[in-house]
Amino acid sequence: MKLIDFLNGYSSDKIIRPYMIAEAGVNHEGSMDLAKRLIDEAAEGGAHAIKFQTYRADTIASKDSPYYWDITKEPTRSQHELFKKYDKFWKKEYEELKVYCDKGGIEFMSTPFDAESAIFLNDLMPVFKISSSDITNFNFIEQQCAFNKPIILSTGASHLWEVQEAVDIIEKHGNKLCLMHCVLNYPTPNKNANLGMIWDLKKKFPSHVPGYSDHTLPQSMEVIHSSVLLGAAVIEKHFTHDKSLPGNDHYHAMDKNDLKEFWRRWEFTEQLLGSFKLEALADEEPARKNARRSLVAAKDIPEGKVVETSDLTWKRPAHGISAKFYNDLVGKKSLRVIKEDEVLKWNMFE
Repeated sequence: MKLIDFLNGYSSDKIIRPYMIAEAGVNHEGSMDLAKRLIDEAAEGGAHAIKFQTYRADTIASKDSPYYWDITKEPTRSQHELFKKYDKFWKKEYEELKVYCDKGGIEFMSTPFDAESAIFLNDLMPVFKISSSDITNFNFIEQQCAFNKPIILSTGASHLWEVQEAVDIIEKHGNKLCLMHCVLNYPTPNKNANLGMIWDLKKKFPSHVPGYSDHTLPQSMEVIHSSVLLGAAVIEKHFTHDKSLPGNDHYHAMDKNDLKEFWRRWEFTEQLLGSFKLEALADEEPARKNARRSLVAAKDIPEGKVVETSDLTWKRPAHGISAKFYNDLVGKKSLRVIKEDEVLKWNMFE
């Protein structure tokens, strides 16, 4: 399924199978072969889309740009220095990856981090993803909205009023919008996941699609599973071919096996969720007939007797007059002798 179709068909009246975006980012580390391997493995794991990140170190960060991540996992202490390691792909490479994705049956996406990349990526993808880091970059948001495509906006490290400002811009342009709860904490400890904020996004922005961009450690994908149960319809999580690799985004990423495990669990969850319309099931019919109560004679009732409350009790099965008609039966006259413990039926009374 294409993301644009998913967003257009979204309804908030039930929990649905999520649209899964494998965030490869720059985990290809400048290798086209590795980028294609990530595409293949994301498709094998069941991702609907794979997303990269498109930037140049010199346009995304100044030389004086301190780190904000766990340096025991990624020892680089400068953002500019880190970005310089991974900014090898540009227009030509992403055009090739787009073709490869199309052949592999997985949707291509990439987050642009500057105006130039946004322009050439517009020809390659049907939606734009705006990073949490650009939620206050109003001119850049305006540029991406002008392409008249759906927008996915991550809300990490933002106050509600900051989210509202960005949403106002997007709503002004009329773009379809998915708002993703996100915590900019790499990796995010489970205690900081704050999945309850998904509810607040749904409450404050009910006309937009809720989602979740996850930075916790995979750990059996429990966090993502819980986020979907809370209403996240679009999921984004970093993706790698090898979680043991040092540095950058490998250490808090999922791999194809994590994805497969998530979908196994979700299929079971879908089975448990079942219908979102309250109604009795066909398999419950024996219980309806045998476990519910009928009105029953509490003692012998002579022919012609006007029924009193002391004449009645209620017992299983529900083969006679339903217990809900207790007050309706009081005052009726019996047409024949009714034995104690006999299940009562309407043809026994006037």
